[in-house]
Amino acid sequence: MRARATDARRAAVLGKPIAHSLSPVLHRAAYEELGLTDWTYDRFEIDEAALPAFVSELGPEWAGLSLTMPLKRAIIPLLDEISETAASVEAVNTVVRTEDGRLVGDNTDIPGMVAALREHGVEQVDSAAILGAGATASSALAALARVCTGEVVAYVRSEARAAEMRQWGERLEVDVRTADWAEADRALHAPLVIATTPAGTTDALAAAVPERPATLFDVLYDPWPTSLAARWSMFGGAVVSGLDLLVHQAVLQVEQMTGRVAAPLEAMRKAGERALANR
Repeated sequence: MRARATDARRAAVLGKPIAHSLSPVLHRAAYEELGLTDWTYDRFEIDEAALPAFVSELGPEWAGLSLTMPLKRAIIPLLDEISETAASVEAVNTVVRTEDGRLVGDNTDIPGMVAALREHGVEQVDSAAILGAGATASSALAALARVCTGEVVAYVRSEARAAEMRQWGERLEVDVRTADWAEADRALHAPLVIATTPAGTTDALAAAVPERPATLFDVLYDPWPTSLAARWSMFGGAVVSGLDLLVHQAVLQVEQMTGRVAAPLEAMRKAGERALANR
């Protein structure tokens, strides 16, 4: 299913908005380290309406695509096949064009989350908490299906969101209990807290960080650190950042698109850090 690493191949990230994406920085750093001098990686601002035409015009020079919002579900009907991981959350962030022209979708966010946690020493926890209930929260639940042996409490703002998270829990075979966002400070005492909310949403929780926090996985990376992550670190807790996630999921994308066994994680991470520092 993997594309062959031949000369003059193309890849790109699609989404809207897309100007902020770090994917070109990470993938280009990987190509340079791997000696793929004729490979290019671009960004295209594409919405759901424009996606079918773009995909239909992909030629044999294309190795693959990265998808961000709002395209992770819109891409699925346009593909020949999707992986079990992508199907589990109905979201594709990676497309590989095979040698016979088939388009195969996968989701590297989920194993990327697991890899980022393991890099920070989190192999298994007996319970966890999720802040938020959007698309990233469902990926977080899928990741927790691999590392959490007990209950996951999701803190949400509405009963509709709560119902969605419980449904995802049933589908992913994760023991999910929901709680009101007004009680979100209780989440901070969990062995693993995954914050999946937009910038600024968790700032008010920073004052509630316990004296001995465990592990926080905050999926944001710009601006960084968030108020919650900064306070968490100050109290000695372990923090996994959105950049950790971005790099690990990009490593898997590079490996799938190029067919290489190991993408250069550290070179990609350093390139991402430099890009964020220059913003």
